[in-house]
Amino acid sequence: MTTVIAFILMFGLLVFVHEWGHLIFAKRAGMLAREFAIGFGPKIFSFMKNETLYTIRLLPIGGYVRVAGEDPEIIELKPGHHVGLEFNESGKVNRIIVNNKSKHPQARVIEVEHADLDHRLVIEGYEVDEDEKLGFEVDPKALFVMDEKETQIAPFNRQFASKSVPQRAMQLFAGPLMNFVLAVVLFFILGLIQGVPVEEAKMGDIVENSPAEAAGFQAGDEVVSIEGESVASWEEFTTIIRDHPDEQLSVVVLRDGAEQSLSVTPESVEAQDVTTVRIGVERAFEESFLKTTQYGFTQTYEWGQLILVNLGKLVTGQFSLDMLSGPVGIYDTTDRIVQTGFTNFMMWTAILSVNLGIINLLPLPALDGGRLLFVGLEGIRGKPIDPQKEGIVHFIGFALLMLLMLVVTWNDIQRLFL
Repeated sequence: MTTVIAFILMFGLLVFVHEWGHLIFAKRAGMLAREFAIGFGPKIFSFMKNETLYTIRLLPIGGYVRVAGEDPEIIELKPGHHVGLEFNESGKVNRIIVNNKSKHPQARVIEVEHADLDHRLVIEGYEVDEDEKLGFEVDPKALFVMDEKETQIAPFNRQFASKSVPQRAMQLFAGPLMNFVLAVVLFFILGLIQGVPVEEAKMGDIVENSPAEAAGFQAGDEVVSIEGESVASWEEFTTIIRDHPDEQLSVVVLRDGAEQSLSVTPESVEAQDVTTVRIGVERAFEESFLKTTQYGFTQTYEWGQLILVNLGKLVTGQFSLDMLSGPVGIYDTTDRIVQTGFTNFMMWTAILSVNLGIINLLPLPALDGGRLLFVGLEGIRGKPIDPQKEGIVHFIGFALLMLLMLVVTWNDIQRLFL
């Protein structure tokens, strides 16, 4: 149960922050954000606030912000349609009753001859059995009412396409950007909680009944050399240990200003078909607000760099698709990490946030990076690409991503149960 709660909170936080970035910059640019959704599929919970419908949906495989103009508008008034019109105190149309007009006896019913709800904001037509042509101004925030559900109209200046290239690019980039910001914040909090790892090969806690305890290591010892080879950093120290499983090593440490020689034999430990080599020491940490602040940025950068390297290996065939994990694999890993403690769970969340930011910036259709590519091409060409063609590309890309998700999820299930 703890893992389920942790996974839901982690997933919700990552998706919320990502989509919140899209939402904030959409609103700053004056776009009409119709919906802010966590998850896909049927709605579980929803409420309306400041023109936007906020929803939580059943399937935890992502989220979205639906901005007016990104998809074809839900309702289009065509000549011959009979609609009911209701008016505000200024005499402008503020509700357009599409059907069930009998439930709105106060509405003025007209047959539409012409409607422009993008630019001029007018509806022209005739009352039933009348020959006089009438014109009505439409409020920019007027509502369509269809099946008793209200949908706000979207004049062109509230649509995605009406905004400048920089505004649209920033709205698309804001989601991944917020994931990087979240990672920086989480790593910063980790630094405040546990301190910042020192660069030197300095010992923190010594694990009980470990080779290090048997060899006489103590907290605060700093490794100077191993087998006569100088050691300057924790990475060098762990690399040498990892390369010499079950071999006795002569280690010189600095303790209280004096050097001491110790002998230790790294042990091989196998867990879940993975073999690791260890001596049973933890890295030392130090408390420094300046270094903690730097730690947030450096860890985000280093993990981002590692993720990009691994993506490159996947593209070049050095990694196979079997090494990818979907929601099932992430849940399984989360289960194991939650059992090791809150700080490890927080680090795992920060790493996934970096990963989500990078994946979304890949120039693939349906992802933020793919849409940014189209906006960039428009900036270079000086004119937009045909929306229908772009829509087809994104639809195909989304279908392929869903197929990849199914393949990866099946691989996760096979690893866990078969």
